[in-house]
Amino acid sequence: MSGKLRIISGNWRGRRLSVPDLPGLRPSGDRAREVLFNWLQGRVPGARCLDLFAGTGALGLEAASRGAVSVVLVEQDRRLCRQLIELGEQWPGGEVLTVVQADAVRWLERADGPFDIVFVDPPFGAGLYAVTLSALARPGLLAPGALVYVESAARSPAPFQPTANPPMPPASSPCQGEEIAPCPGTWSMLREKRLGDVRMQLLRTSA
Repeated sequence: MSGKLRIISGNWRGRRLSVPDLPGLRPSGDRAREVLFNWLQGRVPGARCLDLFAGTGALGLEAASRGAVSVVLVEQDRRLCRQLIELGEQWPGGEVLTVVQADAVRWLERADGPFDIVFVDPPFGAGLYAVTLSALARPGLLAPGALVYVESAARSPAPFQPTANPPMPPASSPCQGEEIAPCPGTWSMLREKRLGDVRMQLLRTSA
């Protein structure tokens, strides 16, 4: 996929993000971001945010535009990281952004928190949901009552299952590589929505 995305609201409203034609790159579209930030209304200003598997940075940049006090964007691809660094240098207020070129799961093992809002949107079919949510449950990484947004393929089982025995995808499923994450500790599901070919889940950690 290549083209442009726009920042929907806030200080950077209307600014455009380039979307390079890279394998597996699937940025959250305008409609999904509109729904998500309606869910987050009132929680973003002053928040410390973490955008894992950041890609174009569409989610983290939207949060920064809407008043997040800090946004850490973790992305493994060098080209995408360079683009994010350039945006932070060019856009007014970009000093709230910190770009980290790293494997997101490994980075979480040594990351310092706490974070108030986390965006989890890895490449579909990569089997990264369970290990990522497990890593986020490390004590001290998330603030009490932090919110975690998870975006996944609608045709696969939901990554977050607040049940003891979540269903497994059938052998014929095109998303059989996806992993399902049981509820970490006392996390709860606040919102869930299917929008086109994506599933959106908003989780809350224990207070």
